[in-house]
Amino acid sequence: METQVKNSDATILKKYGLKDAVAHRNLSGEELQKITVKNNWGVETENGTLAVNTGNFTGRSPQDRFLVKDDYTSDKVWWGKINKSISPDNFDLLYDRVTAYLSGKEVYVHDGYVGAYPEYRLNVRTIAEYPWSAFFVKNMFLRLNDVELKDFTEDWLVICAPGYVEQEPERYGLRQGNFSILNFSRKIALIGGSAYTGEMKKGIFSALNLILPVEKDVLPMHCSANVGKDGDTAIFFGLSGTGKTTLSADPDRRLIGDDEHGWTAKNIIFNFEGGCYAKVIDLTEDKEPDIYRAIKPGAMLENVIFKKNSRKIDFEDSSITQNTRVSYPIDHIENIQQPSFAENPTNIFFLTCDAFGVLPPVSRLTPGQAAYHFISGYTAKVAGTEAGIHEPVPSFSACFGEPFMSLHPTVYGEMLSKKMTEANVKVWLINTGWSGGPFGVGSRIKLKYTRAMISAILEGKLENVDFKVHPIFGLHMPVSCPGVPAETLDPINTWENKGAYIQKAIQLAHSFHLNFEKFAAEASPQILTGGPLIDEHHHLEEHF
Repeated sequence: METQVKNSDATILKKYGLKDAVAHRNLSGEELQKITVKNNWGVETENGTLAVNTGNFTGRSPQDRFLVKDDYTSDKVWWGKINKSISPDNFDLLYDRVTAYLSGKEVYVHDGYVGAYPEYRLNVRTIAEYPWSAFFVKNMFLRLNDVELKDFTEDWLVICAPGYVEQEPERYGLRQGNFSILNFSRKIALIGGSAYTGEMKKGIFSALNLILPVEKDVLPMHCSANVGKDGDTAIFFGLSGTGKTTLSADPDRRLIGDDEHGWTAKNIIFNFEGGCYAKVIDLTEDKEPDIYRAIKPGAMLENVIFKKNSRKIDFEDSSITQNTRVSYPIDHIENIQQPSFAENPTNIFFLTCDAFGVLPPVSRLTPGQAAYHFISGYTAKVAGTEAGIHEPVPSFSACFGEPFMSLHPTVYGEMLSKKMTEANVKVWLINTGWSGGPFGVGSRIKLKYTRAMISAILEGKLENVDFKVHPIFGLHMPVSCPGVPAETLDPINTWENKGAYIQKAIQLAHSFHLNFEKFAAEASPQILTGGPLIDEHHHLEEHF
């Protein structure tokens, strides 16, 4: 029996090793949604948005992520806990097993690309077992017109087979039956055993995190970005819960992208993606109006629960997972930059939710400090965010995206430091966490104050104010900022017990030092001088 194909030639699946399969190629979102609902793989909400359940996996499985170790990767990749190796032979065997599994099935082929700036575009073909997996990449990757689709040739291939669970994982160098593997020589992302759609998105992001710096001198960044009326671009780095999405959504500025960007040698910031993948736990229209209004036909919800006897979403219900999500095309947001790239990066914001109440609400960083804090990627987990956490716990994720960094973090840190110096970019550390004491004692810094600080920076209103240096962290703190009470700008002023502040600050500084030990051997002297000035062995009362 010949391979049957819709909207394609008869060899499209055969060349990938799929036999006797039916390829539904580049179906519309409406068609993919209709197939999903018809087969009871998903349901529609009251306003017609598709909602699916991703099964056993409601998030990425970082321990089951592998990179093929071969001539291309062996001396480039930062091997270890984050980037685990698998042999080319084992990859080839798994690839053959997955394609044999998909043979004879109906599969859903989507052709798109990543990299909004034409010079760095990467064509990606996805072959998915489920129609809603294709729906997801249709939302998240950049979309092609009919002419481009006709002449499409992929640079990378994604094969996503959630139904394939390897029964003999140890035999192929796996930990368990699910896996997400990148092969840079064959240019394939192979996903098995997990239906969590973020594995496809982050797989390609991880690939770009190696390809772009090594081959193109482009810095890949896990960040959001927007651009002002005068063409000035701002970049926002931050881990979950720090306010990255909230603070980059600005009615006076156009959104370039929500999550993944590149910074070129010509100082162009470009979006990798064509959509947004936002958390929706506790979502309200008041808190996140852009995301709330983007949930309409064309979007896809994951792992949400409906209110009783209705198709209305209960955004507060986390009974499946805290990681409830929605994917939608970026044009579901009104105020966007089209095409999604811009020049003139002017300000970079590192967002941290410091639950210890130690870091200033706003401070300016030197190039060395910027690289140090970028490599550190600090925030804090507060009580209730994870089981067993009752007091604030420091959390570090290198480059604000450690699980996706294929190279050693200092490579990205050095690139950032070099680019910010060449472009004369200012880098700011913004604490969206606590003031007046740690979590449970102090209070969360008001969002209106954080917005006022960022607006003041973007409008150049901190250009001519005086700064003073934090004695422990060496950060440059403004002594005044429009719309913000002056006494809150130096965190020690907000604590009743100054000695307790000093003790807590030294404790946090020591956490930074301990975390950075694993990077120190590869870091330049400039980066090493960017860390806290003092650790727990010093006595600082005389400095305050």
